[in-house]
Amino acid sequence: MKVDIFIPCFIDQLRPETAFNMIKVLEKAGCQVNYNVEQTCCGQAAFNAGFWDDAREVAEKLLNEVSTTKNLVCPSASCVGMMKNSYDLLFQNSSYHNKYKQLQKNAFELSEFLVDVLKVTNLGSMLHGKATYHDSCSALRECKIKTQPRELLKNVQGLELVEMKDNETCCGFGGTFAVKFEPISISMAEQKVENALATGAEYMISTDYSCLLHLDAYIKKKNIPLKTLHIADALAQGL
Repeated sequence: MKVDIFIPCFIDQLRPETAFNMIKVLEKAGCQVNYNVEQTCCGQAAFNAGFWDDAREVAEKLLNEVSTTKNLVCPSASCVGMMKNSYDLLFQNSSYHNKYKQLQKNAFELSEFLVDVLKVTNLGSMLHGKATYHDSCSALRECKIKTQPRELLKNVQGLELVEMKDNETCCGFGGTFAVKFEPISISMAEQKVENALATGAEYMISTDYSCLLHLDAYIKKKNIPLKTLHIADALAQGL
């Protein structure tokens, strides 16, 4: 299957190896991957901050750069959630109406694409240790992703997957929320990290690197022995 990929701006700038690992995983699953180097952002940052005209301009650029005939796979449920939900508010009854509606049918978060579209749950990945999974708000609430990442991680050889308390509770990032309400955001991160530590896990894994950046900052600040890992990085181990 030929697929396009969309790399979020924060992964492109801060963790490009996660993008390369997603490509490795998709190729292992039998996909021929295409990446348009001109792509930048889905518009979510501006949209969430209330700058809808700016968000629309950025989103139009994305719509002009993606194919309407191929699936678009992204290592971020928050970006996919933006495309699937918020584009309704930006483009309804516009000249981009048909194109964004087609994109909504074809856009998938990585684990969702592997399990629901390709019907792949075992890639032959290998990672030794104990891990717990963090449900990002975007994955769980916007994209209805719950079982797919767990199915994939349970089939990673050597990895023990354990559930933490309140795994569906927000980590406190929330985009601009972490900036506007910093003390609350930090307290939510603290609670999430403590719940993860209580499981004895070495890794906290998620579909969203935005959550992991927030949690990793708290972990490093407190010198806590816990590693954050994007699901693409976990699945790429041993391939």
